[in-house]
Amino acid sequence: MKVLITGCRGQLGIELCQQLNNLNRSNKRFELLKTDIDTLDITNSFQVHTMVTEEKPDVIINTAAYTNVDACETDELNAFRVNAIGAQNLSAAAFQIGAKMLQVSTDYVFDGTGNSPKREYDPINPQSVYGQSKALGEKLVLQTNPRHFIVRTAWLYGEGNNFVRTMLKLASEKKEINVVNDQIGSPTSTVDLASCIINLIKTDHYGVYHATCEGECSWYDFASRIFAMKSINIKVNPITTKELNRPAKRPAYSVLENFMLKLIGLNNFRQWEDALEEYLERN
Repeated sequence: MKVLITGCRGQLGIELCQQLNNLNRSNKRFELLKTDIDTLDITNSFQVHTMVTEEKPDVIINTAAYTNVDACETDELNAFRVNAIGAQNLSAAAFQIGAKMLQVSTDYVFDGTGNSPKREYDPINPQSVYGQSKALGEKLVLQTNPRHFIVRTAWLYGEGNNFVRTMLKLASEKKEINVVNDQIGSPTSTVDLASCIINLIKTDHYGVYHATCEGECSWYDFASRIFAMKSINIKVNPITTKELNRPAKRPAYSVLENFMLKLIGLNNFRQWEDALEEYLERN
């Protein structure tokens, strides 16, 4: 299977490439075509069409995205170009050659109201430019390629800049920090997500999927658990989202239930605490 991966230098892209390469060591099953912004501009339809028709991948995994949530608020055109038009370009090119398309999406497509985990069939209602651009990306993939997987995830951490490493860095510099306590979600390891994606692309179970580690917590709980696991003595003060005063609106409750993965027997996700413990042992 020939796999084209966009955003190969991002957290998820790095983990996907590593896991696929590891699988190839035991059984050569995957040919990887790794791209990032310097080798493929997904907003350029001609460039995407040219590469895809020349390379003819069996599946495209789009991990590339404009993920700076606050910057999206003032850079709306670029957010929609990358997160929506980029997804459309890849999906349309995949359809033209009969390839599968996997689009990585986000919990930000929901408005964050309520207090029960969202399932794949629940109505979306994005409240930020980032969420709106990712929601349009989902819609355009749905419209351009029936052989699609749309995978929504949240609170991702892996190899690269992420909340876990930010907390560890702050702990090395400060004795006291403030962390938001009124946003609830599911911290998700790229290890689990990459494994899920690899399992999905080997099937024809097309559709929309939620893909996060099991369980839920606040950012404050997440930070506190990180420090406890690393035996770091630091004072963590819970604050509100309003006190943080960020430009983009965050969903207050964005826990996703991996309902569709459970239905097809592919829910490989661990409890978030177990995945975090493994990550911290390696970092």
